[in-house]
Amino acid sequence: MWFEILPGIGVMAVCLVIPGIATAHIHRFCNGGKEKRAAYYPYQWSLMQRDRRISGVNRYYVSKVRWPRGWPSVS
Repeated sequence: MWFEILPGIGVMAVCLVIPGIATAHIHRFCNGGKEKRAAYYPYQWSLMQRDRRISGVNRYYVSKVRWPRGWPSVS
């Protein structure tokens, strides 16, 4: 019957979703929990440069704000 195709469609959907989710988690792990930013316009580039200067470690994705011990991080 028509419903016999549903398990195959489910497996295909899962296989198509896994790479996107895995890529997002790998980037989050590599960048210290921050998403990679892209500057498409000069204004966005200037904001990234400002964040790099403010962070004090020459990286735009490192934040000065730290959560107190025992608090869950927001990611």
